[in-house]
Amino acid sequence: MTHQDLRIDCLMKTARADGFFGMYRGAAVNLTLVTPEKAIKLAANDFFRQLLMEDGMQRNLKMEMLAGCGAGMCQVVVTCPMEMLKIQLQDAGRLAAHHQGPASVPSSRSYTTGPASTHKRPSAALIAWELLRTQGLAGLYRGLGATLLRDIPFSVIYFPLFANLNNLGIDELAGKASFAHSFTSGCVAGSVAAVAVTPLDVLKTRIQTLKKGLGEDTYSGITDCARKLWSREGPSAFLKGAGCRALVIAPLFGIAQGVYFIGIGERVLKLFE
Repeated sequence: MTHQDLRIDCLMKTARADGFFGMYRGAAVNLTLVTPEKAIKLAANDFFRQLLMEDGMQRNLKMEMLAGCGAGMCQVVVTCPMEMLKIQLQDAGRLAAHHQGPASVPSSRSYTTGPASTHKRPSAALIAWELLRTQGLAGLYRGLGATLLRDIPFSVIYFPLFANLNNLGIDELAGKASFAHSFTSGCVAGSVAAVAVTPLDVLKTRIQTLKKGLGEDTYSGITDCARKLWSREGPSAFLKGAGCRALVIAPLFGIAQGVYFIGIGERVLKLFE
């Protein structure tokens, strides 16, 4: 079965088990947290570029990579809990099917908020409360090391690549690239960076999946996860979902970077001055 067949099979099984809206589990978490996450990433990159380079516009690959590294480190404040909650929501149907079998597939996984075994439909708020109640703040930041290991290389690749691609389309009269060029540059840079860090994203997702189905591995850390994944599923497992990640990340960063570069944020801020 090819990777494309696997993606279609996954889509069909999710829709059959959880319905149409089951495919959008975790969307509320993304909608809530993706805006501050992108704001932190872009603003931090600009801050470090200004700090490390005289005017922030010089072409210095080492400094651009270092600025991207700083941006990647800053964004995990939001990224780690966002990914943690999103993964639990998206994993709900799969785990239910694992335990119930093909004959009876419920639409959600049960969570309890107290000792009285009260089962509720999983929600981001419920899962966050459970993690905070049982594990404290560390529960929301489970997999922080793996998230850093993914987000730092992503930003190190993405920001210098975007800056250099975007620089090719700068209009000398306007002093900046067009929206279309910035959008395309963001799409290309985002796709390349997403595929490059897919192995690290796979490790992060496995570690942050709290509830395991029957026969599924548990992991004590990044090294243990990588070793088990390599020995039991082979090297191809590290690239699972690379195509889907590229399809999602490309327009996401294309739009974010295009909007950022045409100065919509500055125009909105001026309304409050």
